[in-house]
Amino acid sequence: MSQPEFEVAIVGCGFGGMGAAIQLRRMGVESFVMVDREEDLGGTWHVNRYPGLAVDIASLTYSYSFEPNPYWSHLYARGHELKEYANHVAEKYDLRRHMRFGISVEKAHFNEEGNFWTLHPKGKAPITARVLILATGFLSQPHTPDIEGIDTFKGKVIHTADWDGNYPLENKRAAVIGTGATAVQLIPTIAPELKQLDVYQRTPIWVTPKVDTSIPKVVQNLFAKLPITQKSARLISSGILETIMVAGVLHNEKLPVLTRTMEKVCKAHMARTIKDKTLREKLTPNYSFGCKRPTFSNTYYPTFNRDNVELVTDSIARIEEDAIVTVDGKRREIDTLILATGFDLWEENFPAFEVVGRNQRNLGEWWRSQGFKAYQGVAIPGFPNLFSLASPYAYNGLSFFSTIEGQMKHINRCLGEMIGRQAETFEVTEEANEAFVAQMKEKVQKSLFIHGQCGGSNSYYFNQHGEATLLRPTSTVSGMLAQQHFPIEAYQFS
Repeated sequence: MSQPEFEVAIVGCGFGGMGAAIQLRRMGVESFVMVDREEDLGGTWHVNRYPGLAVDIASLTYSYSFEPNPYWSHLYARGHELKEYANHVAEKYDLRRHMRFGISVEKAHFNEEGNFWTLHPKGKAPITARVLILATGFLSQPHTPDIEGIDTFKGKVIHTADWDGNYPLENKRAAVIGTGATAVQLIPTIAPELKQLDVYQRTPIWVTPKVDTSIPKVVQNLFAKLPITQKSARLISSGILETIMVAGVLHNEKLPVLTRTMEKVCKAHMARTIKDKTLREKLTPNYSFGCKRPTFSNTYYPTFNRDNVELVTDSIARIEEDAIVTVDGKRREIDTLILATGFDLWEENFPAFEVVGRNQRNLGEWWRSQGFKAYQGVAIPGFPNLFSLASPYAYNGLSFFSTIEGQMKHINRCLGEMIGRQAETFEVTEEANEAFVAQMKEKVQKSLFIHGQCGGSNSYYFNQHGEATLLRPTSTVSGMLAQQHFPIEAYQFS
């Protein structure tokens, strides 16, 4: 085959993949296919259906800026609303006709003779495309903990990323392993239903109060009739988040007061809701606010005051067929095991499947041997015609949607240049990539990741080498401008 079947193939039908597809259509590119291993679109918001699911960034910010939804029910939208929003976006921008579901890609390789990519889906015919866009997301590979005996448990096992809504929790004795952002939403929701709930905590999480009110119909109608009002509200919401989550982390060398202030807010929040001093001590992190993604909740801390809830901080020794045994020898019987253990980010998700570029360069092996790096968090030398949206230095820390929109600008500039030159390939140079990575490493030296106390955070911000290479250590505005105005000389076209 001398010509590929499509101009572009997108792996992933979540918000990242849909953003890339919208950009392609804006550019007049209609020869593209979108594939996803799930049975419908939405990515995270299709897969995750656990009780209490909601966004943990205000919905005014957690949405495409060019496609505002004036009808969010709350400041922090519930999970089903994000799924509905995804459906709306797909319909409005006519994306469903490009989508193919139930396609699990196992490998992608670059054909150097024809200058195109070939996808190898499990049990399906290969798919070829000139350009490949990986939109598999940061949190797409659920993690199952390696605990002795977990396979011998005879009760019900549920991972939060594969929730069984048909399984009744009433009067069950359950254990939740994990106390990250998902658990913070889940635990208060299911605790009242259960006879007993044991929460196994390895690393406590910073939790701030959540200002989450319903949005009155009159405000929703105002947003719909006068979009400028919603845009202004979005700017305010984003500005607050940028100060707390971005400026406080990136400029910790000069502004340590921001993170210390947030720690005091969290501790005061805990003191108001938990009177037991020993319990407060167990729930208080020993790392700086911001080293690990914090979260917001008004109900998480009070849940541990319930008579049927126990916080367990002793390490798990093993799991038996009807119980969990901790290292102190205590045995707690359960019939339901809930894994809120997150995702394999660095080991299984970078990349999500085997990707082989020019000269047989294997992306996973290259990242692990040469260091996790990607130009502007999007492109990798040795991998022509590839945009990898879930890459080192991609996430700007404000909102996944601001990350997506920055990458849409990058795709527009690079792919537009390729089309204008009538080239068959684009590829970022080694020099441009190394210069960008050096710049990111210099900027991170001023951040909380260097000047804070992050050692005990067990944060996915850090790769397995202890390097903070997930977040882009720049402001959101700076990152956006860089994605739109990077020097085109960073790429070679042929």
